[in-house]
Amino acid sequence: MRSVKSLIAASAASLLSSAAFAADMPIAAPPMYAPPVVEDFGGWYLRGDIGFSNQRVDRLNNPDDARLTSSSQNLTFNTAGIFGLGAGYKFNNWFRADVTGEWRGNSQFFGKDSITYVGGFGTDTYHGTKSEWVVLANAYADLGTWWCVTPFIGAGVGGARVSIANFTDQSHAIEGGPVLPGLAFGDNVSKWNFAWALHAGLAYKVTPNFTVELAYRYLDMGDGLTGDLRRFDGVNERSHPTTFKNITSHDLKLGVRWDLSSPVVYAPPPLMRNG
Repeated sequence: MRSVKSLIAASAASLLSSAAFAADMPIAAPPMYAPPVVEDFGGWYLRGDIGFSNQRVDRLNNPDDARLTSSSQNLTFNTAGIFGLGAGYKFNNWFRADVTGEWRGNSQFFGKDSITYVGGFGTDTYHGTKSEWVVLANAYADLGTWWCVTPFIGAGVGGARVSIANFTDQSHAIEGGPVLPGLAFGDNVSKWNFAWALHAGLAYKVTPNFTVELAYRYLDMGDGLTGDLRRFDGVNERSHPTTFKNITSHDLKLGVRWDLSSPVVYAPPPLMRNG
């Protein structure tokens, strides 16, 4: 009987010792929570742009000017607004492409031409307005991201519908002493040209689905055209239209992009425990 009591007492002592040892062991900290990993595999987006232009034209040409012996032109455009919309697709972290359409508002045109010809010399003063519709297919390379800012470069090709309106040519010619003034008007004309562009800028990701862009663009829109120049009485002053040769623009734009595809969120597998 004593042996049974001794065995029970020894077992109880062993259990108490094990419990005390377990109480003295440090408690393991719970596993750290790892935030989900966001994988950006691209997707569709919409875009909108506003901005302003700084435009140039190389020369005004008219076949009737073949009689001139010299011509020195000073040609300028006022700044005009730019308003555009587009849609595109981001293929991966560095390459995206879109198609854009934009309206370029009326820009006032001013020009002066100092001319000489056989028997005299004089000046031509030009006025008019110009506007365009531009459609471009663009491709961009994103060059990396730092503090949510991504520099990018790109290029685009497409078409520009150049419209010349309200064109006037006021001439003052001196022939043998007297001043012979003249005023001619050109009908409004619109024409489509091949257009191409180069882009560079910075994009700032405000949220995973909303990005703001500040961009520069060089745009070549081809030539503009007037109608035949005529006087008040309808008689053609010049039997050929005047051509605005090689219209280009340095544009500054502010744009926004809305990503239509939510980013893919990768969550780590649950922690597995034995027992």
